[in-house]
Amino acid sequence: MFDLKGKSLLITGGTGSLGKALTKHILNKYPEIKKLVIFSRDEQKQFQMAQEFPVDKYPQIRFFIGDVRDKERLIRAFQHIDYVIHAAAMKHVHIAEYNPDECIKTNIGGAENVVDACFKTKVSRVVALSTDKACAPINLYGATKLTSDKLFVAANNIKGENPIKFSVVRYGNVMGSNGSVIPFFINKKKEGALPITDPNMTRFNISLQGGVDMVMHALEHAWGGELFVPKIPSYKIMDVANAIGPECEKLVVGIRPGEKVHEEMITPSDSFYTYDLGKYYAILPTTPMWKLEDFLSTFNAKKVSLGFSYNSGENAEWETVETLRTLIKEHVDSNFSA
Repeated sequence: MFDLKGKSLLITGGTGSLGKALTKHILNKYPEIKKLVIFSRDEQKQFQMAQEFPVDKYPQIRFFIGDVRDKERLIRAFQHIDYVIHAAAMKHVHIAEYNPDECIKTNIGGAENVVDACFKTKVSRVVALSTDKACAPINLYGATKLTSDKLFVAANNIKGENPIKFSVVRYGNVMGSNGSVIPFFINKKKEGALPITDPNMTRFNISLQGGVDMVMHALEHAWGGELFVPKIPSYKIMDVANAIGPECEKLVVGIRPGEKVHEEMITPSDSFYTYDLGKYYAILPTTPMWKLEDFLSTFNAKKVSLGFSYNSGENAEWETVETLRTLIKEHVDSNFSA
């Protein structure tokens, strides 16, 4: 049985939406964790988060100012850390398009630094967060996250005798996360109009808790090199708009630079290495450091059909206006009403 008792865990980008959800989950489920380190570069967010998780109530928590661009700072932060969850990233598509060098420094250089810092310390497991935009990317953000994914998967090939395991989790839009469409629409509703990029647009949808569960699954079960993908529903952007502001005018403003109409998480080219694990899919490394037969047997994994793909526009499971309203009230705003 997986347990964090006596272990130390660090979350890069720990003041973000998922970082805070992970912190709450870990402190509640594993109160005997030795140390939980929140690593991020924003002192104001750390100050605010420290009010939510006061040290007198949670003596295990530590707040560590630092940037993943600074490898020496990471090495300092990773001292005596057992597990790392890498959630730090520049994630806004249009901002990355306008500031490409900054996105590359954080998302690619930062990933390299995390890998190197792990090798220079005694970290034993690493889970890196990815995004559906890293699958067949058409924007810089997606391209940097695909590169990051490759760095973490390939790190398993150069570890030598080091028992460390690197894995990746990839999922779609996190419902209610900072900067996402649902809180944006809720805020815009009072103006009487909601901007729609493209009426045909679809996205995958996962709750914060769903994202947390997936990270914890990878932390517990990964053998090293897997890229985990959840089986989650899609929604249509027009259904989101009608769930939040049915009376609002819907203004079509056009797709922003680097956006897709539909998102992908597994392409037909990935199908050669993709396996169905039940709750999740896993894209396995082309040259795993373990026996494939043992992995398939342990997880009862089934190979997907050749040419299989998984995208938000052709999903078998969909949210409706009604289910979206229920989810928004449950996961985003308990006072929400359409």
